[in-house]
Amino acid sequence: MRKIKIAVVGIGNCASSLLQGIQFYKNRDPEDIVGLMHWDIDGYLPSDIEVVAAFDIDKRKVGKDVHEAIFARPNCTKVFCPDMPPANVKVSMGSILDGISEHMKNYEDDYTFLKSDLPESSSDDIVKTLKGTGTEILLNYLPVGSEKAAKFYAQCALDAGVALVNNIPVFIASNPEWADKFKEKKLPLIGDDIKAQLGATITHRTLTDLFKKRGVKLERTYQLNTGGNTDFLNMLNRDRLSSKKVSKTEAVQSVTAQRLKNRDIHVGPSDYVPWQDDQKICFIRMEGKLFGDVPMNIELRLSVEDSPNSAGVAIDAIRCCKLALNAGIGGILHSPSSYFCKHPPRQVSDDEAFRDVEIFIREYSTAGITA
Repeated sequence: MRKIKIAVVGIGNCASSLLQGIQFYKNRDPEDIVGLMHWDIDGYLPSDIEVVAAFDIDKRKVGKDVHEAIFARPNCTKVFCPDMPPANVKVSMGSILDGISEHMKNYEDDYTFLKSDLPESSSDDIVKTLKGTGTEILLNYLPVGSEKAAKFYAQCALDAGVALVNNIPVFIASNPEWADKFKEKKLPLIGDDIKAQLGATITHRTLTDLFKKRGVKLERTYQLNTGGNTDFLNMLNRDRLSSKKVSKTEAVQSVTAQRLKNRDIHVGPSDYVPWQDDQKICFIRMEGKLFGDVPMNIELRLSVEDSPNSAGVAIDAIRCCKLALNAGIGGILHSPSSYFCKHPPRQVSDDEAFRDVEIFIREYSTAGITA
C-alpha cells in the first residue's frame, strides 16, 4: 500500500482533528462520504496519510503516543473519532523559541502552559528524527505569531529534505527568499495560513466576489471572530497578530472590485470566550450601494467547530504535496496554495483557484483517479 508519511509540529486542536479524520475515514464507503472535497486523489485516500513523527512542548503531550496526545488538555475540539488505535509514534520535545506567548505561561486552569521537563530539541535533533522516520511532508501547526519557530522548522524541513505545508500566518511560501530555498532543493511548498473548508474567510470572500459580479459597490465591511480555544487565547497578545491580520484582510481585499481604504475594512480575531471551546463564531457585515446609489447591507452570523473545518482542507493539501513529490516538482505549488490558503503567493478568485487545483490534480496524477 502507498503511504504518505507526515510529521506534525504542534499537537493542538487542528492536529487532533486531522488525525481523527484520517482514522474516521478509514474503510468508509466511498458512496457515503461527507465532509471531503476529494475522496481519492491519484489513488491516495485519507487513510493513506500516516503520522510518523510529532513535536510539541507541553508536558501533557510530550512522550505520549500521538493518538493519545491529541486528546490531552488544553485541546478542546470535538471528539468525533474516540477509538483511536495506538499510532506507535511518541510525541518528541520540540524547540520553544517564540512558540508560546508569555501570557499563556501562567494562565488559569487547563490553559496554563506546562513545559515539558525534557530538554528542547536542536535543529540537528529534529532533522535526524525527520530523516530517521522517512518523513516526506512536514505540517506546521504552531500558534499564530510563532515567527522564529516557524522559520526554524522550515529550515529543518529544508535540511531534512522534506516538503512543507505551512498552515499558519507566518509568511514562508509568500516570502520569495524562502520560496527560492525550497525551489533550489526541489521540495514542494504549500502556504501560507490554511483556509477553512467553510469558514469566515471563504464565506467573506464569496460574498465579496458576489458584490463584484452583481455590480454592487462594497463601501465598508468587517469580520469579527470569537472562540474559546488556545488559538484565540494566544491571540489576546496583539503583538502576535500582525501577520494574521494581514493574511485575513488580504484574503478579502484581493477579491474586491476596488480595494477598500484601511478605515473601511476590518478583518481579524476579536476576542477570547472560554466557554466556546473550539466553537468559532463569526460576524460579518457588508455595506454597499445598489442600482441608483440605493444603500444596502448584509449581516451574517456563522458558527463552526474551528479545527475540523481546517482538517478537511489539510488532507487535500497533503495529498497534493505528495503528487508534487512523486513528480519531482519543487518550490511553491501555486494552485494548491491559492485554493487552500488565505495568504498564498498568488491571490486569485476562488473559482479560478478551484479550476486550477483540479487541473493540477489531473496533470500530476499517475493512476488517473480523481474524485
